[in-house]
Amino acid sequence: MDNNDQDKNKLAEQYDKLASKFNELYLAGKERGHAAMTVALDKAQAQLTALGTFSTERGAELKKNLAQDLDQTISTAQHLGEEAKDRFHPSRLGAGALASISSVLELSSNALRTLSDQTKKTITYKTGEMTSAGTLTCQSCGQQVQLKHTGHVPPCPKCNGVLFHKGY
Repeated sequence: MDNNDQDKNKLAEQYDKLASKFNELYLAGKERGHAAMTVALDKAQAQLTALGTFSTERGAELKKNLAQDLDQTISTAQHLGEEAKDRFHPSRLGAGALASISSVLELSSNALRTLSDQTKKTITYKTGEMTSAGTLTCQSCGQQVQLKHTGHVPPCPKCNGVLFHKGY
């Protein structure tokens, strides 16, 4: 494994740690909804930065990526309705960032409906950004790219496009 692959793996591990810490903090709180999610995400970033898990700059980047994934997951869950309960059930997803996100969804479905209404706009993922597992669809040609684990968004293998929509 070369250094570039090692760096990508480390970044994916850091992202998953942030997602896990976010999940822990959010579920420990009494409040549900967007404001509580923002507070938990800020605390998770601050705690992991203080522990030296990542730099301040890297933490800000990972926080932005996780917030984007949360928004996309909420939007997808709203669109799928009842089917989302089965599709996003934590026991089905295993470990990692997506499982952490699904736990938040499972306990916060009513509060998140309001947030979903606010995030109906299309969320675009760009090549090089970090994201959790899911299906990316190229906005240029419609080619789908499957991410089985947390990782960077690759360029489109068909047209080298760099903008994607995400589904699960």
